[in-house]
Amino acid sequence: MEHVVPPVLSLDIGGTKLAVGVVTGDGRIHGWQVAPTRREEGPRRVLARLFDLGSKAIAEAGLPEVAAVGISCGGPLDAATGVLECPPHLPGWIDVPVGAMAAEAFGVPSALENDATAAALGEFRYGAGRGTSTMLYLTISTGVGGGSVIGGRLHRGAAGNGGELGHVMVRPGGRPCSCGRLGCLEAYASGTAIAERAREALAAGRPSSLSAIHEPTAEDVSRAAETGDPLACEIWDEATWALGSAVTDLVNAFEPELVVLGGGVTRSGARLVEPVAAAVARDAMPPAARSVRIEPARLGAGVCVVGAGAVAHDLVTGEVAHA
Repeated sequence: MEHVVPPVLSLDIGGTKLAVGVVTGDGRIHGWQVAPTRREEGPRRVLARLFDLGSKAIAEAGLPEVAAVGISCGGPLDAATGVLECPPHLPGWIDVPVGAMAAEAFGVPSALENDATAAALGEFRYGAGRGTSTMLYLTISTGVGGGSVIGGRLHRGAAGNGGELGHVMVRPGGRPCSCGRLGCLEAYASGTAIAERAREALAAGRPSSLSAIHEPTAEDVSRAAETGDPLACEIWDEATWALGSAVTDLVNAFEPELVVLGGGVTRSGARLVEPVAAAVARDAMPPAARSVRIEPARLGAGVCVVGAGAVAHDLVTGEVAHA
């Protein structure tokens, strides 16, 4: 008889929004809920609202009782104890036992996972990575995060914070990164970095169509580059160069079958993916350079919810998805 995976509740804690849903064994989200984080209210009030959203999702999903709660959030965190240690996107959230709080609120076991690592598992199991064994995932958004699946197992690191692929160094001594070092991938390819480059150049008097936009975003830079704006092209080309360089190094290190690119910056589509794929094909060592695929993510805005759901499913079924 085929084993039926029960539904689980999935909670994603972002710096600007909370996303919640009930995830079934096929990776589908039911009872989807989204609300502003309002992180300045502090962890207890934010988590109270998050759990209220969870109750609404369960009610709207209309499915059998959830068997576990999966939680995704940016680190640092301790996945084994379910404690958020000091995530920079949630200032003042120090040693918050979110796993225990969620388990108490819903009366079922809980599992906490780094958001990008959860997203990697979601894409591997239900998205672009289906059918692969070794896959890398990078999310290019406000920052750059990532995760890896090696031999069918999610790699989490010793304390659950592995996969900081955004802090591969692409230009030693280069632009300052949020981690404190100089020249990380995140300092060149993240949406934040792309927008900062544009604003710095405009403040220095560089001519560009972007000057007509108050505080241009990475999306604005991408659109302007598509029209041939010289400054936008320069910034975009540097971002895709940095991403291509980092992905090439990662391909050489892991020899994956697939590299999945997700996050808001990837909405630019081929303008981002094609230069990265070309850099890997040109610069990675054979045979990986010939065999690896570079593809956009498929799960969209719900990727962390799906991924946290996958982690919770593994908790219920006792599967070992981590290495």
